Amino acid sequence: MSVVLGISVDCANAALVARFWAKALRIEIGPYPAGDLVVLKVGPLRLAFRTARDGKFVRNRVRLDLITHDFEFEAARLLSLCAIRLIDVVDGGRRWTTFADVEGNEFDLIDGTDWR
Repeated sequence: MSVVLGISVDCANAALVARFWAKALRIEIGPYPAGDLVVLKVGPLRLAFRTARDGKFVRNRVRLDLITHDFEFEAARLLSLCAIRLIDVVDGGRRWTTFADVEGNEFDLIDGTDWR
């Protein structure tokens, strides 16, 4: 039986993107944060940020989605970390905002107040 160890993210600058996500998730970054591979421990999972030399050409196929009960505060905090607000969505009473991280990788911040 196999289990999920984590998620790998290709980046132009692994250290830069890993620092963004460490701050966004409020976790400590491990040793060697300036190399071509930076791993963050998020509970039992690992987020591995790898420097990819060929760049980004299309929308990312895997994305991280965050959920919060303090939507306005978290949105402002992510913007202070240099995230870019792309679109605000309201659908059937649910709302979320799609952001881009420091390298343009999309992710959603979901308002968890009424999320089921």
